[in-house]
Amino acid sequence: MLGSHVLVAGGAGYIGSHACKALRAAGRTPVVLDDLSMGHEWAAKFGPFEQGDFGDAALVTRILTEHKIESVMIFAASALVGESVTNPRRYYANNVTALDQFLGACVDSGVNNVIFSSSCATYGDPQFTPLTEDHPQNPISPYGETKLIGERMLHWYANAYGIRFAAPRYFNACGADPDLEVGEVHEPESHLIPIILQAIQGRRKQISVFGTDYPTPDGTAVRDYIHVLDLADAHLRALEYLEAGGESACFNLGTGHGYSVKQVIEAAERVTGLPVPREYVGRRAGDPPELFAQPEMARKLLGWEPVRSDIDTILADAWAWEQKRVAEGI
Repeated sequence: MLGSHVLVAGGAGYIGSHACKALRAAGRTPVVLDDLSMGHEWAAKFGPFEQGDFGDAALVTRILTEHKIESVMIFAASALVGESVTNPRRYYANNVTALDQFLGACVDSGVNNVIFSSSCATYGDPQFTPLTEDHPQNPISPYGETKLIGERMLHWYANAYGIRFAAPRYFNACGADPDLEVGEVHEPESHLIPIILQAIQGRRKQISVFGTDYPTPDGTAVRDYIHVLDLADAHLRALEYLEAGGESACFNLGTGHGYSVKQVIEAAERVTGLPVPREYVGRRAGDPPELFAQPEMARKLLGWEPVRSDIDTILADAWAWEQKRVAEGI
């Protein structure tokens, strides 16, 4: 099979591990490179695992050569918006300097296709919704800034060295593998859905709802929640698109509509049959009222549709995973 071995940098993390499972199901062999600073060795179960820094050009070159790799997926990144504001050095070192070293090794090793995990954070404060790919990119955090730099690096690398790339811009990744082989584990956890479910379980005292006076139908902030399996499917399709000669592209991965915080809480209570302990507090600085995607480009380029991203399915899969975590001490 063309490009049967795929190097997955950050493949022991949340989204990366689900992408590895999708690759394995498609007959590919994901070769995981992860330093385990955020990922988990138990999640690197779908192919060979190499522990190390994706910015170590010598290590990356060895792996690319040994496995005859022609395509890579890059999930390795520091990804906490708030932390990026207080510790920008880490974000420029990991998301820019290390990325440059990784891409250099790819170019020198003859890698043709690069899938790069980007973010809707590159857009900054939305001037309109839904967000299209031509929305101005004015990031308001070092995290968003470094993801935008990554996109621009890929553009110039492609122009100079002939690689081709796909840079999906994620919205709110959520859910879990329904087979419960992998799922979401972050320390600290910053995502709404696992925080809600952990509050239901009593692992947290309550959740904080930040702002009830937004100009939205119920006053709480609206976000675009996309199931991690739909994200993984898009990455596989993007790889196939590039292998078939598709042109480099940046595109949104979202559902095209949003759910409010209150709607997510209601769905959690509906799915679990249990109440969500909560408190209502003021808005967080910098949180826009609405943020959701126009995903038409991904549909056209990849033939992709999110098929598992209705909120009840997302909550059911995430709830099953959180219960497994408690039972098995994950």
